Amino acid sequence: MKTLMMAALGSAILSTLAAAGDDDAKLLAALSKSKHTLAQGVEQAAAKEAILSAKFELEDGKLSLSVYTVEKGLGVDAEHNVLKELAGSPEADLWHPETEVFKDVAHVSRASQQLAIMALSPVSILDVIKKAEKDHPGVVYSVIPQFLDRKPVFVVQVAAGGKSAELQYDALTGAKR
Repeated sequence: MKTLMMAALGSAILSTLAAAGDDDAKLLAALSKSKHTLAQGVEQAAAKEAILSAKFELEDGKLSLSVYTVEKGLGVDAEHNVLKELAGSPEADLWHPETEVFKDVAHVSRASQQLAIMALSPVSILDVIKKAEKDHPGVVYSVIPQFLDRKPVFVVQVAAGGKSAELQYDALTGAKR
């Protein structure tokens, strides 16, 4: 019985990893359809609000450019701020994102953690994108601040040659890890 359960668990894990790999391959293939870079999306969003993170993703099988923002700036805590996502298709000549104000626990939690890191960091998301573009050839398609091993870092994904590379930068210094 124990062997059967372990085999089922292993099969489920492999199936999940294969599905994630398929999603990554689909996203990497879709990036060429974008008429906008991640940096351009960040710059457009930053004209109105402070930036928490940015990424390209697939939403219902379609390419989307998503930027998390905070309405009242990085100096106001999450409880007294407005956490948002600006998201829309980057395939048109102009990026016209729709705005979602986060109300659900998962998004509020994620955006709150990103706000805490960005409030401490002297480095902007745009700075990280530019640094990653210099450090690794390809298309920067995701910059997410998060805690790894209890340290604030920017986790950056770069697409090149049909593959994805992960880079990490210290959020307190901007140095590559």
